[in-house]
Amino acid sequence: MSDIRQTWTVVVPVKGTAAGKTRMAPALDQRQRMLLVEAFALDAVSALTASALVDRVIVVTDAAAGLSESLRGLGAEIVPDPGAGLNVAVAAGIRAARATDGDSATRSAGTVGTAVAALLGDLPCLVTADVDDALTRASSHPRAVVPDAEGSGTTLITALPGVDLVPRFGVGSAARHAGAGHAVLDVAPDSTLRLDVDTEQDLAAALARGVGPHTRAAWA
Repeated sequence: MSDIRQTWTVVVPVKGTAAGKTRMAPALDQRQRMLLVEAFALDAVSALTASALVDRVIVVTDAAAGLSESLRGLGAEIVPDPGAGLNVAVAAGIRAARATDGDSATRSAGTVGTAVAALLGDLPCLVTADVDDALTRASSHPRAVVPDAEGSGTTLITALPGVDLVPRFGVGSAARHAGAGHAVLDVAPDSTLRLDVDTEQDLAAALARGVGPHTRAAWA
């Protein structure tokens, strides 16, 4: 049995606006919410780039140059958001991740295709240990999914090399991903991978759990 660990390219969609996050912090204005959304993404990407299991992080975004440069500074690659919704953005990142599949360099390296994951960017509590745990578990399944804390949404989907990955994010997405053949990963109920922030209650729970340094600074 091989002891070679599967490594991954992770796609992270990041919107350049906080217009969809009004429920997260209704007392804040749009600029303040945007600062939080940007901080969430920076903390999530920081956790990813610190993982030995993550070869590349591709952020799909229409954000302003400042955030894009900050993300590049963390080691992420930037792909323009096509502007047709979350699933189209994730699909663009997956295409970029697998653009070199089957070329001569890939074949000479002895690999067939790229293992790809897609992770939501609104995970301010994310820690690298939970990334490593989920990706290690995902290595045993052609496709896999991590539901959010409520169990109905999705925070992470994965596919091994040579396996198609079709994003189905949105309301009720966990069931759609499972129905499409994604194994539901048995991560801990309190894994930081499950703590996405959409509502005021989510934000309070994240702050109580402990957020990353970018989110702490933005909240302060």
